[in-house]
Amino acid sequence: MLVISSREFRQNQKMYFERADQGEQIIVQRGKNKSYALTPVGEDDLYFNAEMVKRIKESINQIETGKAKKVTTPEEINDLLGL
Repeated sequence: MLVISSREFRQNQKMYFERADQGEQIIVQRGKNKSYALTPVGEDDLYFNAEMVKRIKESINQIETGKAKKVTTPEEINDLLGL
């Protein structure tokens, strides 16, 4: 993990973006109490990509057709998760 200042990041953005693209974890510190992780965003990271919209519609259909299971107790959650 590499920790850099916001000034260092601004001066060398291209290099840090390339390092993040190669999988290196980069933390940019801003002041004393603020930090940010530089992470590439892929198709799977977007909340409402085409696949996610499809899954949401399938879930709504399952609820409407009664194929969903209502879970209300901690025991039912553990059972559902196989714990």
